Order: sequence, then C-alpha cells, then structure tokens
Amino acid sequence: KYTKFSISYYWINSLDQKTFIYSRVENVAIPSGEENKTAALSYDHRIMLFENTSSTGTYYCEVKWNDIQKMGKGVFVLIRDTGYINTSYSWEILITLTVLLAVLSITATALLLWKRK
Repeated sequence: KYTKFSISYYWINSLDQKTFIYSRVENVAIPSGEENKTAALSYDHRIMLFENTSSTGTYYCEVKWNDIQKMGKGVFVLIRDTGYINTSYSWEILITLTVLLAVLSITATALLLWKRK
C-alpha cells in the first residue's frame, strides 16, 4: 500500500501563490524479510537556476500516498540580483550619535564653566 507514492516540490511566493516546480512518482520495492518495518528514504532535488528575484519565497516538499499527504516545513529562500550590496548603517549611526553626544556634552560643560566665572 505504501510502496507507491508521489513527491512534489513547489514554492509559495509573498502573495501566497503556489507554483509547482517538479513532481515524480516513486515505486519502492520492499526486500524480502523487510515487510512491516519502518524505512526512511532521502530524496534530493536541486533547483539549478533562478529566473529572477521574484523566485523569492518558501519552498516545500510534499509526499502523497493513497490516503495520506505529508508536507515539509518549508525552506525560505531569498533571491538577490547580481551585484547586490547589503547596506547596513548601524555602525555609522552609532558613531554619529556618540560624536554628537560628546560634542553636546563638551559644549554644555564649557558653557557651565564660562557662566561660573
């Protein structure tokens, strides 16, 4: 009953649209003496080229037996265009704030000392 099943690969984009990538049917022969035992089989599928950045989304694998359907948890894949540079300004902002606070502190101290005289 469980020796014939189908494996499907698909992805769901940010608009919750499902796009099938690949599907195949497997028929696994059970060796003599291995009946009524649990078996785990691995099946890999590689997606070679992404057409464009709109291929970003969560990719899933789904297996269907006669009356059972199991779906993987999914893998999120972020596709970036060629030449993409990740811009992070966190250090620049931190340094700018530190310098600004130091200048204000020095200025306030100088004004207090000047006013004291």
